[in-house]
Amino acid sequence: MCYCRIMIRRTAHDTIMRLARGFPVVAITGPRQSGKTTLARSAFPHKPYLTLEDPDTRLLAESDPRGLLSAYPDGLIIDEAQRAPLLFSYLQGVVDNNLVPGKYVLTGSQQFGLLSEITQSLAGRVGLVQLLPFAMNELESAGKLTDDVDRLMLYGMYPPFYDRDLAPSDWLPAYVNTYIERDVRQLINVRDLSAFQRFIRMCAARTGQLLNLSSLASDCGISHNTAAAWISVLEASYVVFLLRPHFSNFNKRMVKTPKLYFIDTGLAAWLLGVREQEQLVFHAQRGALFENLVVMEFLKARFNKGQQADLHFWRDSKGLEVDLLLDDGITLKPVEIKSGQTIAADSLVSLKKWCDLSGTSGRPAWLVYGGTSELANGNIAIIPWRKLASEIVA
Repeated sequence: MCYCRIMIRRTAHDTIMRLARGFPVVAITGPRQSGKTTLARSAFPHKPYLTLEDPDTRLLAESDPRGLLSAYPDGLIIDEAQRAPLLFSYLQGVVDNNLVPGKYVLTGSQQFGLLSEITQSLAGRVGLVQLLPFAMNELESAGKLTDDVDRLMLYGMYPPFYDRDLAPSDWLPAYVNTYIERDVRQLINVRDLSAFQRFIRMCAARTGQLLNLSSLASDCGISHNTAAAWISVLEASYVVFLLRPHFSNFNKRMVKTPKLYFIDTGLAAWLLGVREQEQLVFHAQRGALFENLVVMEFLKARFNKGQQADLHFWRDSKGLEVDLLLDDGITLKPVEIKSGQTIAADSLVSLKKWCDLSGTSGRPAWLVYGGTSELANGNIAIIPWRKLASEIVA
């Protein structure tokens, strides 16, 4: 549940409660303003809550971590826990001395901080959920999912847009200035902030494309190593997502470079300079933003269940590509993504060729498109974008 005027239940709520029955510590990580604190407090309403964004609380956690934990013998919620790294070692001792499921709940918005500390001090003791902005099924359940895909791409799915009267051009600039740039400064020393701002806009212009760090660096006037460091920070702060290629053994001449996506299409659209919905209709990047939207829906579905991403794309040196491969550990389901409202004659070519090459012509494949009709062509299900709200979580 959300503590907001419109109650929107998070799919990850059930996952968190399941993990809390088996792990002494539950951790929720994800981008800032994705609803981590709201979810933690609604899932565990009787637990005391502390945030290490508060300077006094952070000072106590750093100077007397044992004292802080002993003051809450029945456990608590610790928000932005990565701000006090020393705390994790003491948490390990407390947990090992008295194994109580679901005793502590940690949240954090930086993978470098929270996940690295969990790996070092709390490995095997933590159930982890990565919480991204709202998924379509969550908005659908609350009656908040629009029928207009351009509006959805423009606004994105950060919670503040669904419990307040906000325009992207009002909220997103503050989000970039307040959170993204601050996180970057915390993780690395950015001497030229204007170069970083240009860098993140250049990333938005490459949404859905293969990541070319040399080109990015050249366009922004920075070194290749700096571009690599900044991409790592954006990925660790849940601003961008790198979709890795799948290495299938039926064709050795494959692309091995990841593709670049943004966690939220609204942020990507704003960075592209899109301010009004009418601009998006004929925008050169509309197809890339639609692809981004669909990829993120599959990622959210995995994360909300507490699973790893296990998403890939496939592309060979001749340009044959499948936008998305869903890996369940046994089989691969190919997904092609088309933003148009009609299915062109060549829309199914890549899917059919991949199925033939991989020997999976009889297995289900999906084409997700910008239209409204649900169709089928052999083993390929043609799915309208809005149907993802029910199909992915089924």
